Amino acid sequence: MTAKTDQDNAILDRIIGERRSHRKFTADIPTDEMIESIVHAGLHAPFAASAIGNSTDYFRRFVVVRKESKAMKALIPLVFEEVVAMASALVRETSHNAGLRSKAAGFINRLAMIRNMGMVPGIGTAPFYIVVAEKKGFPPVEQQSLAHCMENMWLKATALGLGFQLVSVTAQMAVNEQFCRILGLEPGRWALMGCATGYPAEPLSPSIRPSVEEVITWPE
Repeated sequence: MTAKTDQDNAILDRIIGERRSHRKFTADIPTDEMIESIVHAGLHAPFAASAIGNSTDYFRRFVVVRKESKAMKALIPLVFEEVVAMASALVRETSHNAGLRSKAAGFINRLAMIRNMGMVPGIGTAPFYIVVAEKKGFPPVEQQSLAHCMENMWLKATALGLGFQLVSVTAQMAVNEQFCRILGLEPGRWALMGCATGYPAEPLSPSIRPSVEEVITWPE
């Protein structure tokens, strides 16, 4: 390996190791250039070309919502209402399904906590809420493409010294016409995923993972 390759590998390993979920942010506002560089990283993530097919309309969109914007003020209650509806529907469904109730207990508790808080973490709690829209195709692999996109953005945010939080409820908002209209997206055409980013309010301890030797298998 060359010295440059060794250096690049060391930097990438460090960024991957430092990637964490930050859920508390300072009031300091990252520059627009920093946000654009995160979007640039997401833009270069893999996508399902064969599922989307040929099109003159690009397959991915990014909507950056500022914390104090009119759009954010309109989105906050919509997302909260969705979480409350999800929680109620899941409680009803699990009331007569013990197996599902046991499996979904952790998620039910999480939704209940958000409902009691009166807010959805990541929606209006960070300087920026970024919604990524992936055009729907066949087979429906939009969320896989969005996962690649989020990982690229997450690593870029980490490299910039910013905190990053997935806002997974964004996926459920793809069928909410009012939510999509506010973002300038045609309802039903796109799959969605979102994240919050800003300067982290506190350092986090290193992530704990098993050694490679514990998880790898080399079949003969």
